[in-house]
Amino acid sequence: MQYIDRLLTSLSIRENYSPIASEETELHAKNLHTYMSKVMYKRRSDFDPLWNHILVAGLDGDEKPFLASVDLLGTTFSSPTLATGFGAHLAQPILRKAVPDEKAAESLEVDEAIKIVRECMKVLFYRDARSLDKYSIAVIDEEGVELEEEEKLEKQSWAFAEGIRGYGTQVN
Repeated sequence: MQYIDRLLTSLSIRENYSPIASEETELHAKNLHTYMSKVMYKRRSDFDPLWNHILVAGLDGDEKPFLASVDLLGTTFSSPTLATGFGAHLAQPILRKAVPDEKAAESLEVDEAIKIVRECMKVLFYRDARSLDKYSIAVIDEEGVELEEEEKLEKQSWAFAEGIRGYGTQVN
């Protein structure tokens, strides 16, 4: 990830401070995704893959929302909802139920989307014993990126676990 960070920083400096930089070459999410897919594919082809799965989110050149994925093989795809890691297994079904297609994604309000993400984070927290109850949420729109750091799940309680029988050393 540090290599990718240095690569993208270098690209940003070249694009923003180059004497030939113009509006036409401005980096958008779609351009960045294409660039990262080529980087990942080349590294895979050189038998030195970057073991990352990257989600690129933002606005494309037409100011339309853009969300796409690239993995360590350079495989790319786009969908109204995406997740990586454990979230790809547990959160993605919740996201797909709430946002089944592009039309539903376009009509989704920000508050509703944040509510869905919070529900996903709650499920992920309860399913992974090593996780924390803190996370960050970013909202990307025409005005920029709004990042809410140190989001915390509402008071979570494991009290419900006392009623579950059939596991461990429970007697009754």
